[in-house]
Amino acid sequence: MAREYNRNPAAVAALSPEQYHVTQENGTERTFTGEYWDNHEPGIYVDVVSGEPLFASVDKFDSGSGWPSFTRPIDAANVVEKRDFSHLMIRTEVRSAHGDSHLGHVFTDGPREAGGLRYCINSKALRFIHLDDLEAEGYGQYRTLFAKEEA
Repeated sequence: MAREYNRNPAAVAALSPEQYHVTQENGTERTFTGEYWDNHEPGIYVDVVSGEPLFASVDKFDSGSGWPSFTRPIDAANVVEKRDFSHLMIRTEVRSAHGDSHLGHVFTDGPREAGGLRYCINSKALRFIHLDDLEAEGYGQYRTLFAKEEA
């Protein structure tokens, strides 16, 4: 049976003020302050509101930006890109498809050998699930992303 991911009102109500600001009010956390910008553990990152899988540590890289950066989402269907004209810039905003959480932005200055994209994501929009906990948390199908690391 396929797992359903939707905007969860109880999850929104349980957000910290900082998580609410980022995910619901399109905020941005300060650089080098987020919980996951320097996380090197194996696992996946899910939307803090809906639980939908967004990014994997195998696609994470150190961009020097101070935010978690990824070359691609786990499943493009779980990420929506929208034009963002705020702050007198033209950028591409990244939102979760089912939770409608503001995640961050995508830029074209990522590693060329991995497609050239940099998904610059706020830690406050994410919940990290360690590789060892994927099964228990209901994300066991994503273990295959780490087959090379476990070999």
